[in-house]
Amino acid sequence: MEATAGLRSHLSLWIDCEKITRRPRNLLQLPQRCRGEKTRILVSGHMQLKRRPDNHRLEGLKVSCSFQNQVPGSVLDSKSLPTSLDEATILKSKSEEIEQVLDGQCVYLVGMMGSGKTTVGKVLADALGYSFIDSDKLIEDAAEGTPVAEIFKRYGESFFRDSETDVLRKLCTMQRNIISTGGGIVTRPINWKYMHKGISLWLDVPLEALARRIVAAGTKTRPLLHQESGDIYLKTLTRLTNLMTERSESYENADVRISFENIAAKLGCDDVCNLTPTVIAIEALVQIDNFLRK
Repeated sequence: MEATAGLRSHLSLWIDCEKITRRPRNLLQLPQRCRGEKTRILVSGHMQLKRRPDNHRLEGLKVSCSFQNQVPGSVLDSKSLPTSLDEATILKSKSEEIEQVLDGQCVYLVGMMGSGKTTVGKVLADALGYSFIDSDKLIEDAAEGTPVAEIFKRYGESFFRDSETDVLRKLCTMQRNIISTGGGIVTRPINWKYMHKGISLWLDVPLEALARRIVAAGTKTRPLLHQESGDIYLKTLTRLTNLMTERSESYENADVRISFENIAAKLGCDDVCNLTPTVIAIEALVQIDNFLRK
């Protein structure tokens, strides 16, 4: 097996837009508003190399551009690095700012399947120095590693919901955890009693975007979807729509709502699926801070 070692490097510098005389193809494209103007641009690079005995190989490179200190700007991503240096800096700053007011309280992420609770939760946990816990994973571990879809099949949904409640009852006595919950955990009022001992955060994603994500990832691990037949996207969207109709009032019990549509509108992004987990985590920290300071 070939041994490798990782090497990461960061680079940030300011350049004047008027000094750019030509643009190499497919490298950097400036917005129309900046071309020909005297504008300063912050170019941030995050590079990762993997070292082998005989050479170094570029594993990932990400470049972000911000205009006159406005962040975030456009992002070019080669493949492996999930966030720009600017986003990471803002996330770190905001997490340090909120740490004292949060005072170790747990944060419970709720939302429909595919809304990014696990991905965003891990980013938040890393930023805050919290532990990340997936409630579904705890249930699977208690069932000797049986996947959630199989638990539904063997024991039924009621058994699974009872297990969710038992997990929350134990978790609500702890501190400094970011907890990703199952999509249907909001349907039982007793679960809200436990989650309101911390901060509950609803990741609200447009259903069309959720359907695209789930179809792309596959529905076999989704116990409420994998038996659908026919046009997979339309079937998934219909099922999600029905689930949201049943759960929408329950989701509104969350202390904080993170609307992906609102974030995309503020950033001028056409597709919420293009939002990075770090941008979503930053918005989550801002909204949690606002909630706690009311």
